[in-house]
Amino acid sequence: MATTEEKKPRTNRLGLTIQEYKGAKSTLCGGCGHDVITNAVTRAFYEMGVQPEKVAKLSGIGCSSKTPTYFMSSAHGFNGVHGRMPALATGAAVANRDLTVIGVSGDGDTASIGMGQFVHLLRRNVPMIYLVENNGVYGLTKGQFSATADIGSKLKTGVVNDLPPVDLCGLAIELGASFVARSFSGDVKQLISILKAAIAHRGTALVDVISPCVTFNNHPGSTKSYDYTKEHDQPVHQIEFVPFFQHPEVDQEPGQVREVPLYDGSVVRFRPVEADYDPRDRIGAVRHLKLSADRGEIPTGILFLDENRPDFVELLGLCKTPLAELAAEKLRPSPAALDGINRSLMR
Repeated sequence: MATTEEKKPRTNRLGLTIQEYKGAKSTLCGGCGHDVITNAVTRAFYEMGVQPEKVAKLSGIGCSSKTPTYFMSSAHGFNGVHGRMPALATGAAVANRDLTVIGVSGDGDTASIGMGQFVHLLRRNVPMIYLVENNGVYGLTKGQFSATADIGSKLKTGVVNDLPPVDLCGLAIELGASFVARSFSGDVKQLISILKAAIAHRGTALVDVISPCVTFNNHPGSTKSYDYTKEHDQPVHQIEFVPFFQHPEVDQEPGQVREVPLYDGSVVRFRPVEADYDPRDRIGAVRHLKLSADRGEIPTGILFLDENRPDFVELLGLCKTPLAELAAEKLRPSPAALDGINRSLMR
């Protein structure tokens, strides 16, 4: 009797299935925006065909910092102390330039205790994806306002926030990050396109994702709830990402579509939604963020992109071979060299 041939699972350009990009089962609250982000990260790395064993995933402390457990189990992983993930990421990126580094942080881990390290990571343009799962509250300590909470936002208890928020995207653009994006866990299509572009970029790619906390910050009066963000989300453009290994011919309207080539040969195509938003205009991007905040809008998309700024590894002038693969005699000066240095200092 003839048997039906079993259907083979879909694979990417490396011959891997989506299952090989997944991790442990999530222990977060049902409906948490962070789990949506996990699925988007999994899908983006799978579709880009990134080798999981060539990925370093890092985090600090908070609900967001659990996320790396839930994708790419075979990647290198390290969960650091509160607010110190940028230092870990810098070390990993410098020691092995062949790794794709992704750090997952939260609004508390980044905008409060980790602000000092975050600022210097941006200045250095460390080659990594810096993903912020931004819900405006401290979920692990019962939902107090975080530093990214908007003025006028209300807690479930009725307490109103009267402090101005830290705009992570505005800060990143001003301090020199070469890729700055904002998205929303309720817009998976946009988020996946942004993450793919971030993977193809070389330098610090900040991706700030509004990720509603269904337990403490998804109620009427919250400015980081699903309903509020859907109502006030204003994409600055439609994004089409074309990876370096797939370049289809696409009809374009002259003057309407802006193409930006990325480090690995991929291309991002921007189609303005309303105004002619130029993601390469640093001053224009900052101005747009401030004007949008005054209008109560949440601009999303790739807000700023500098495809030509050298990354930290390039600025250091490191050799092409990853430091992690060099022999000890290549990394350490010989006794004779040290003696020569000491003698020169005694003159």
